[in-house]
Amino acid sequence: MKRLLNMRDATKELNILRALDTYERPFSVKGTYRLIDDGLRPEATVIVKADNSEMHEASTGVGPVDALANVLKKSLGSIFPFIRDVKLVDFASRISDSRSGTAARVEVSIIFTDGAEIWSVAAVSDNINMASFMALLDGFEYAILLGKSS
Repeated sequence: MKRLLNMRDATKELNILRALDTYERPFSVKGTYRLIDDGLRPEATVIVKADNSEMHEASTGVGPVDALANVLKKSLGSIFPFIRDVKLVDFASRISDSRSGTAARVEVSIIFTDGAEIWSVAAVSDNINMASFMALLDGFEYAILLGKSS
């Protein structure tokens, strides 16, 4: 049977790249995110460093993950304009130990596309928002590496 798509495992590729002494991340986050979620219009704030610039941005979304994705796209898009074409096409979360209830570790997986390539990322944390943020960071980092190689 012919495959209809070729999805890259960006988490695996990034982990291998990060094991190399020569790898340099294209951006870093100063501290972590700030998230205000009133249940209606969440707002996320982040400080990103890239190319000797520091961007402090805020953005809203229809949910916490959307707000985090929007603020990262907004801040990274000023240095890497092609990031604006990156879309999240799937989001899933899974509790790793159902016996732990609300204290269980959560795995988040996100599928991204730039219109030409498709890649997936995954992250695990005790906090679903942090797992989402870590996965988003990896997804956008991979997008930048794809954009730089084009």
